[in-house]
Amino acid sequence: MFRPFSRTAKPAGSQGCRILPDIFDEVEEDLRAERARKFWTRFATPIFAVLLLVLAGVGGYQGWRWYEARREAAAATAFMAAHRAAEAEGAELPAMATRFEAVAADSPDGYRVIALLRAAALKAEVGDRDGALALYDRVANDTAADPIYRDLASLMWVLRSMDTAEPAVLTARLAPLLRPGAPFSASARELSALAALKGGQRDEARRALEALAGDTAAPQTIRDRAGRVAAELAS
Repeated sequence: MFRPFSRTAKPAGSQGCRILPDIFDEVEEDLRAERARKFWTRFATPIFAVLLLVLAGVGGYQGWRWYEARREAAAATAFMAAHRAAEAEGAELPAMATRFEAVAADSPDGYRVIALLRAAALKAEVGDRDGALALYDRVANDTAADPIYRDLASLMWVLRSMDTAEPAVLTARLAPLLRPGAPFSASARELSALAALKGGQRDEARRALEALAGDTAAPQTIRDRAGRVAAELAS
């Protein structure tokens, strides 16, 4: 018997239309899974290697920080012990200079530099000028040292060499310390004037000292000393 087409019935092709996208989705999922498997098979080892390197780097950095902290603590203890021994009554200063050099040999940069400066000062104090100058030169040329320590070492080298070095050598060593804003520029200007005086440039030395005496940015003690010497040169 003929039955009219029902409005609620779905066309036979509609089921197929719905199934096709599902099949495509499943195929695409399978392809993605296969690509992921191949990717992981190919790159798993390098990825693990990179992760291990990162972990090793973090662990190494933490270990290095721990090691450096221990070194700094040990250097501080050794330096203070040497300092107290050097300040004790009756201390053998040449031996104390050697002790500070030993502290420098086993210390990180900061304590190494100040230990060398202390050793140089002790050598100069007992008359070992050449030994002191060698240590001052070592610090002044140490690119790992803080610039302020390098400048101080150069300044002390000039101060300890004022009686023996040529004026031109002294002036050359002082030139970098005269730059604007340098921490020891006032002291360098004073020594530069004395080097000029040593070289026979009396008027130039007097003018430099008068300018230094009138410089309110310079320490008062240096200004006073420069004024006295300039007055003597003018008389």
